[in-house]
Formats: sequence, C-alpha cells, structure tokens
Amino acid sequence: MSHFHVEETSLPGLKVIQRHPRKDSRGQFTRAFCSEELSAAGWTSPVMQINHSITHAIGTVRGLHYQKPPKAEKKMVLCLRGRVWDVAVDLRASSATFLSWHAEELSAENNRALLIPEGFAHGFQVLEKESELLYLHSEQYSPQHETGLSPLDPRLSISWPLAIGEMSERDRGFPFLSDKSKGVSL
Repeated sequence: MSHFHVEETSLPGLKVIQRHPRKDSRGQFTRAFCSEELSAAGWTSPVMQINHSITHAIGTVRGLHYQKPPKAEKKMVLCLRGRVWDVAVDLRASSATFLSWHAEELSAENNRALLIPEGFAHGFQVLEKESELLYLHSEQYSPQHETGLSPLDPRLSISWPLAIGEMSERDRGFPFLSDKSKGVSL
C-alpha cells in the first residue's frame, strides 16, 4: 500500500500529497517523504535542506518566497501542528497559468502536503496558534537568489481567509508586480 495519494491541481506541476497515517493502539505513524514513491509526482531531486518553522499568532503571513535560477527549488511543505492556509503562486514565464495561485489548508489532522515545483512562490497564513511546518527543499538556501512577492499584491488577489496580522518587514517590503513582470525562466 502506498503511503501517499497524489492529487493534481489546476496549476501544472503543483501537487497535493495526501499522506496516509497508520494507526493502532500505540498511536500513529505517518511517512513524511519517500523519494521512490514521490518521484512519480515530480520529486526527482535529492532533499538538500529541511527547515522547520513555528508561528505563534493566528493571522500571521509568511511569504511569498522563491529562489531564482540557477537556485530555483522544489519544496514539499507539511504541517506538523496547527493549521495553515498554504499558497503557491505560478511565476513560470512560459506557463499558461502565470500569476495564478492555489491554496490548500494543511493541518496535522488532515495529513496533506503541498509539492511545489520550481518557479513558484510559496507562503502561508496561520489559522491556529503555534502552527508548525516542515519544509523539504531540493536546493540549498541562497540569499543572493532568494526574493519574493508581496502577499498583498492586488494583481495576485489572494483570498487570505483571515485579516493579515503579523508579517515580517522583509515580506512587507516586497514590491507589487508591475505590468512588465515577465516571471521566472527555468
């Protein structure tokens, strides 16, 4: 039996991964990642970095972050505790869904994860206090290649489920997209 069910989204390459916990009288066991099983979903790179975040306040937004080529990265994001509204924005220059976004509620209870391909920005809003995420990356963090989009950009029109509470100065400082924005060429 597979530990995962892969669901397509309306954005090509962006996948929802439904993880299947195994439960018994001791509790539960859930596989977070398996390169063999997830290669069919598009994860064919090694995991180069794993990051962990805890966000305290409901309404907080982190993101929308991405790395530019040659350090563009795949990410797999899963929620270990709490609930978040996880958002991915298609920035691929040649994509028919350029600047479209998709969001999923990720929680410890629903065992869903988002598999985000290169050329997408990623961010989330916290729906429960002390929400905890685990991120798997196909590239090392590269400060000179990292950038982001404003989560408040009217051109994106992201439907954040709550009023935006806390946000870092860096995230607030990302400029809005211009009409000349061409996206990421991979």
